[in-house]
Amino acid sequence: MRLTALLPLTLALLAPALHAEELPKAIQQLEAKGAVIKGRFDAPDGLRGYAAEYQNNGIALYLTADGKHVLVGSLFDEQGKDLSAEPLEKLVYAPMSKAIWAKMEKTAWIADGKADAPRIVYLFSDPNCPYCNMFWQQARPWVESGKVQLRHIMVGIIREDSPGKSAALLAAKDPAKALLAHESAGKASTLKPLEKVPEAVQKQLDGNQALMEELGLAATPAIFFQDEHGQLQSQQGAPRPELLGKILGKR
Repeated sequence: MRLTALLPLTLALLAPALHAEELPKAIQQLEAKGAVIKGRFDAPDGLRGYAAEYQNNGIALYLTADGKHVLVGSLFDEQGKDLSAEPLEKLVYAPMSKAIWAKMEKTAWIADGKADAPRIVYLFSDPNCPYCNMFWQQARPWVESGKVQLRHIMVGIIREDSPGKSAALLAAKDPAKALLAHESAGKASTLKPLEKVPEAVQKQLDGNQALMEELGLAATPAIFFQDEHGQLQSQQGAPRPELLGKILGKR
């Protein structure tokens, strides 16, 4: 799995076992350059493998038998199997995915779809975003059939009145109903921005915006979903029709 460079989320906790032992000096040099060591793994021919997170990507480090040199990159066997892929998935990408998903669960989102839908899809959404509305329209068959619940993490980045409109949706008596009315109307929406945003709602917006920035996202919709293997995947912008099944599952 790859979360790509659009997710510069740094998870700085080292595995407890790595705290207990001092890392080899050659590995420490790469730590000093920004690599976050996540764990060790077995490697052939006297090599010692280390899984690291660097600039939001997993990298495999191979310490030579003399302990003085490090090879960085993928290691393949004679059958062409990438021996680095499984350790990086287990030690870097899986924990990173769980942490991101947990953060999104705690944001101020508005539900679109049944609470017991078997598939959850998060998206950072701006009320003035035409591509958010496009994805909302694309997702109707899955949402209305009860197979998917979209969770709109409301932000305000497109226009001056975007934060006020997001606040109006979050502060509505029935946010889900307000969101449905807004998205259903499309360009004809009559949603008015709140002139005075309640402190509690402002905190919600600030939290959503902070996570968006933490993930390095600059546009909406930014869509996050778990694939058939439970791995976190992302999509920037309204997806092409052929990608809808990957994001939303089978119809």
